Amino acid sequence: MGDMDGRVCVVTGANTGIGAVTARELARRGAHVVLACRSLERANPVAEAIRADTGNEQVEVVPLDLGSFESVRACAEGLLARDLPIHVLVNNAGLAGTRGVTRDGFELAFGTNHLGHFLLTNLLLDRIRQSGPSRVVTVASRGHYRARGIDYEAVRQPTRTTTGFPEYTVSKLANVLFSAELARRLAGTNVTTYSLHPGVVASDIWRRVPGLVRPIMKLFMITNEEGAQTTLHCATDPAAASQTGLYWDQRKPKKPNPVAEDPAAAAELWRRSAEWTGVGG
Repeated sequence: MGDMDGRVCVVTGANTGIGAVTARELARRGAHVVLACRSLERANPVAEAIRADTGNEQVEVVPLDLGSFESVRACAEGLLARDLPIHVLVNNAGLAGTRGVTRDGFELAFGTNHLGHFLLTNLLLDRIRQSGPSRVVTVASRGHYRARGIDYEAVRQPTRTTTGFPEYTVSKLANVLFSAELARRLAGTNVTTYSLHPGVVASDIWRRVPGLVRPIMKLFMITNEEGAQTTLHCATDPAAASQTGLYWDQRKPKKPNPVAEDPAAAAELWRRSAEWTGVGG
């Protein structure tokens, strides 16, 4: 990893799993790290452990519920009011195997995994630009290959399937499309973007998968430490500084789902997301 002294990094969902490892390793490299998490009760002990482990006191927690536009806006306002630069935004938080609808009426995985991060990124984007060179890293999944496209009627309804996995793959396709379109819109600036597959990680993202299935699944998964490596590479490695808008796997660019390479599909997702969230038009 590159030297992160003096850099400010915001990591969503950093109270557990690969997000917690990402936050810890960024702090170990000297970064000022902000853990943006839904549960302060769970996040505060993690921040304290990171401070103790790394000796870096610049580790803090802010509240963020990506399933609520109101919470996302409050989080962004709080960060911007502090006048800190933002050199790295890691859109890490996510959920899988879930069913339901967000507070704002969107399918739960799509609303949380994509729209919450779309809104947060756009609210912070001017600060991120001003802080350049800076990076926006979005944790997607190889599951995005399973999605054939985005049904814009379905994402405005509760989860239809029993497992929630097809909806999860759509939300991950949206992550990859979003990162690619963000790169196009930021062309010529000092901001680079990345989407990535972290590996199939035994993390809390699977916490709502039925209890009898979860232990069997985790036998075939990698650790959180292994899963954080591609995120950390995209967030910090000097060699990745000139590579923007790409999809990464095992710390290397990889060809994504062909749908994710369609600029028209990315532009349409951006247009609808901007309309729904009220930003990024």
